[in-house]
Amino acid sequence: MEPPAAKRSRGCPAEPDERDAGAGAARGQGRPEALLDLSAKRVAESWAFEQVEERFSRVPEPVQKRIVFWSFPRSEREICMYSSLGYPPPEGEHDARVPFTRGLHLLQSGAVDRVLQVGFHLSGNIREPGGPGEPERLYHVSISFDRCKITSVSCGCDNRDLFYCAHVVALSLYRIRHARQVELRLPISETLSQMNRDQLQKFVQYLISAHHTEVLPTAQRLADEILLLGSEINLVHGAPDPTAGAGIEDANCWHLDEEQIQEQVKQLLSNGGYYGASQQLRSMFSKVREMLRMRDSNGARMLILMTEQFLQDPRLALWRQQGAGMTDKCRQLWDELGALWVCVVLSPHCKPEERAGWLQLLSRWDKLDVCPLEEGNYSFDGPSLQPTVAPIPELLQKGSTCITNTEGWVGHPLDPIGCLCRALLEACRLEEETLTLYPDSGPEKRKVAYQHVPVPGSPGESYLVLALEVALLGLGQQRALPEGLYAQDKVVRNEEQLLALLEEVELDERLVQVLRKQAGLLLEGGPFSGFGEVLFRESVPMHTCARYLFTALLPHDPDLAYRLALRAMRLPVLETAFPAGEPHPSPLDSIMSNRFPRWFILGHLETRQCELASTMLTAAKGDPKWLHAVLGSIQQNIHSPALLFKLAQDACKTATPVSAPPDTTLLGIALELGLQVRAVRWMREGPQALMNIMQNWYSLFTPVEAATIVAVTGTTHATLLRLQLDTSRREELWACARTLALQCAMKDPQNCALPALTLCEKNHSAFEAAYQIVLDAAAGGLGHAHLFTVARYMEHRGLPLRAYKLATLALAQLSIAFNQDSHPAVNDVLWACSLSHSLGRHELSAIVPLIIRSIHCAPMLSDILRRWTLSAPGLGPLGARRATKPLGADRAPLCQLLDAAVTAYITTSHSRLTHISPRHYGDFIEFLGKARETFLLAPDGHLQFAQFLENLKQTYKGKKKLMLLVRERFG
Repeated sequence: MEPPAAKRSRGCPAEPDERDAGAGAARGQGRPEALLDLSAKRVAESWAFEQVEERFSRVPEPVQKRIVFWSFPRSEREICMYSSLGYPPPEGEHDARVPFTRGLHLLQSGAVDRVLQVGFHLSGNIREPGGPGEPERLYHVSISFDRCKITSVSCGCDNRDLFYCAHVVALSLYRIRHARQVELRLPISETLSQMNRDQLQKFVQYLISAHHTEVLPTAQRLADEILLLGSEINLVHGAPDPTAGAGIEDANCWHLDEEQIQEQVKQLLSNGGYYGASQQLRSMFSKVREMLRMRDSNGARMLILMTEQFLQDPRLALWRQQGAGMTDKCRQLWDELGALWVCVVLSPHCKPEERAGWLQLLSRWDKLDVCPLEEGNYSFDGPSLQPTVAPIPELLQKGSTCITNTEGWVGHPLDPIGCLCRALLEACRLEEETLTLYPDSGPEKRKVAYQHVPVPGSPGESYLVLALEVALLGLGQQRALPEGLYAQDKVVRNEEQLLALLEEVELDERLVQVLRKQAGLLLEGGPFSGFGEVLFRESVPMHTCARYLFTALLPHDPDLAYRLALRAMRLPVLETAFPAGEPHPSPLDSIMSNRFPRWFILGHLETRQCELASTMLTAAKGDPKWLHAVLGSIQQNIHSPALLFKLAQDACKTATPVSAPPDTTLLGIALELGLQVRAVRWMREGPQALMNIMQNWYSLFTPVEAATIVAVTGTTHATLLRLQLDTSRREELWACARTLALQCAMKDPQNCALPALTLCEKNHSAFEAAYQIVLDAAAGGLGHAHLFTVARYMEHRGLPLRAYKLATLALAQLSIAFNQDSHPAVNDVLWACSLSHSLGRHELSAIVPLIIRSIHCAPMLSDILRRWTLSAPGLGPLGARRATKPLGADRAPLCQLLDAAVTAYITTSHSRLTHISPRHYGDFIEFLGKARETFLLAPDGHLQFAQFLENLKQTYKGKKKLMLLVRERFG
């Protein structure tokens, strides 16, 4: 017979004398009336559902539906349970499979009856309708409980799942929702204590008679022991009562069936290759987390049991013997196991003796031969990580540093950043979100809701802000990539897990400010930041972190978002900084990973780099400035032809939406990236092959492809360094590129003139030849848009007179009608007028006739006129011509422009009035207001405007409502 202590640990009640001395005395020596009241009160206070009922009644129905009863089979008819409000069952048909849903349906259909509570024991019958042609089935359910915890259940069904069956759910919900209808009785021992000897004998005999086939052998055995003086049963004071519950001093925890947990884990590990087995093990890990969250001491015990089964996995010895690493699924499970042990050992609620025992266990397990190494790659014997030692695309020249953290916080075996970030976020979850059993279950994952929770003693600080700062500090830390395949893979997974947590947080204004601040610190963080200006060549790239920051910052601070993401595009290990004396392999070959055999995840990192670039390209659509900045970064940092081609495909797809016009700039970038794939392959063949391609470009490429891709890519600084050319060979390559550019400009001046000027700007004769090609093309049909573009280029290069010349040629081809105030060339015209004004009165006088001849839009003419009257001409680089005071609108050459503007307003007014509708009357009145401002620039402008209005009133007197509005506004 088991001792009382053993019985209590398995859910049996404590012995009466240990549990309650008063109750034990009552059973042996008579029972005072007050003792009954005390026992009844203790039952009521300890009954789990009494306390749940009041809270449960306030919980909305959708949240009630999320109550799930977790169980482990103990024997055929008894299982223990853990409950949670955190599991969101999937909607629709899949929801019907959840035991809670079926149990709720049974309750609502009146299937629960004969509910009886005896002390700490609840029982009832559940009638479940059978299927078509099947009879109704009756299940008898019983539940034992103790201090808000169910210790065991028994049901007539054969359910062996990890969840309680629907019948247990139905009975539990009945007790919660219909507490007043449940028949209550004291523990059976209290009832027996009220009986005399005759009543007790009658009770026992009736009980045996009702169940003699089941209990007679047990009854006879117990009778024999009781009648035997000195037997163990006679040495124990009192007797067990399955309805009395545990003693007040007993451990307050859910029942844990150790054997079943071990069997369950063993079985799941044996099926470790299957997705379902891994998911169930993760569910058990989630259960441990829930126990730890609820400060249930069973959490640590359950983790010990699971760890012991993991160490008995026969695959461990096989993998160690073969020198092979674990499978990814198994590794992830071990990671979760380790993370849980971190939570257990660091728990502030554990006792010192408990922590000492756990540490002793961990130390013992660590010494086992089968205990997997953190690295997990047993056969690799590569070089150890040694930062490059050197004097201070010398360290600065190479763009690298040896100052770094060899052991990073993200990817560390103990996952310090992940643990801290999760702990801070946990404190910020809304109340109903704090318990999460299956965070990824269901077809639609619920978005976790967080709130700012103040940090005690730190005014203005919140745990949510701290969680974001901690995560970004860890993710942005410059750190060396660890050795070994699994350790590197762990870095990647830890990054992704942290970012997944951050993506759950909805950014408010307060968090956006934290993001902006941290992003700035990362950019200025020097060698301690992975976004610093110089990097250790083997440091972990920042692509994944930068992608999150870019997406989060873009709506609030685009400039900072692009600066940060462009800085993160680097992949230092593929750059060309090699130790002195070593041969330089082909730098654009992604097979360079063979040069660094310990960079097992290089391909993955290059893919992340490509994803960051693609995200920036998509976001920069419609913004030429950032598109070209992203393109330059791609060309400098991405070396894999396959990834370049993928980026070209992504850019082309983004540039050509189905329901909108294409983005020509992005299309050009897609083309350039595609052609760069070819250029990458040419450079592998050496400089002579590249020069041959340039000399024979017309048989391979179109002019625009040759000028914008071939020539540019073949002469960039990075390319010249990679080809290892001396000065004479470099100049030969440059000369070949300039010749190619001039040839392309002659064949296609519209698309190739500007690239030719750019390539030839360092060679005077070639530049003059390119400029002359542009002038010749202007007479031959080079459009005003291209001429304005080249003109702006000339001004930017410090050649304002040439810019002015090209601008006048562009104006000569331009014609803007009276109603084209939003013409695409408006900004170019205003720029040309500003340029001529800055050069002096002579240039301004020469351009006025061109303006008058080309532009018939009255608002544009008046805008130009007003700009020219604000300051004196000649304030540009040609200061010798600077005038002393602004020009008057009534004096030459501006008086001609004033007359043209007045005439344009008169002509436009008549044109608009011919077919005007009442809904445009208000716009026309505003138009007349702008016209009056221009008329008044002339000395007799008020008389001209009054005469103009009188003419309108007479001509359009039939439009009475409109003329009434004119009189009200202008008289």
